[in-house]
Amino acid sequence: MAGGPRILIAEDEDAIVLLLRYNLEAEGYEVETVERGDLAEERLRDTVPDLLLLDWMLPGLSGIELCRRLRRREETKGLPVIMLTARGEEAERIRGFETGADDYVVKPFSMPELLARIGALLRRTAPNRVADLLEAGDITLDRRAHRVRRGGEDLHLGPTEYRMLEFLMERPGRVFSRAQLLDGVWGMDSEIDDRTVDVHVGRLRKGLNRSGDRDPIRTVRGAGYAFDETYGR
Repeated sequence: MAGGPRILIAEDEDAIVLLLRYNLEAEGYEVETVERGDLAEERLRDTVPDLLLLDWMLPGLSGIELCRRLRRREETKGLPVIMLTARGEEAERIRGFETGADDYVVKPFSMPELLARIGALLRRTAPNRVADLLEAGDITLDRRAHRVRRGGEDLHLGPTEYRMLEFLMERPGRVFSRAQLLDGVWGMDSEIDDRTVDVHVGRLRKGLNRSGDRDPIRTVRGAGYAFDETYGR
């Protein structure tokens, strides 16, 4: 289900995972965890979160090697990565940055400091994911009020259509397959058939578009749907 920014934690120490999950979810983030580097790589092939908290030393595949591989892939080369490690030496920090990490936190770490670093990195790399108001042309989505307006008039969208619009407006221009929309809007454990996505896209369009209005939802044949990045320009 769409909500706060999505964070994947790749960490094999249970106590740290519990600490991170509790504090991140309390801040409104959606959290998923994996305990092996190879499992993290597999998960990241399926869906890309908004940020990755990555332990340096992981079984299966080290965090350093995973980070290096992520930077080679088009889909993940811009993924914000914060490396978690017990290694505090300057040479090791430099190695982490050279591999492609955006930030580096040494264990044991201050939770308030880590939360501040996560927030700062997301504001820089994914501003739409932390903004209270999403705007494109005459369409505004107010997260605080849970309200969508077009041309100054309130639109009445169902909860699923609201989440779908929010998900698409956060990433204008990016094309999402039905499976990716199911994951992002309904959640990875959803058992809904992916053709249901078409039904809800139709409902979203009906709720958004009055007669003569330009449709901001773009259908990409054989690929999926996107919020038109040129809308309102």
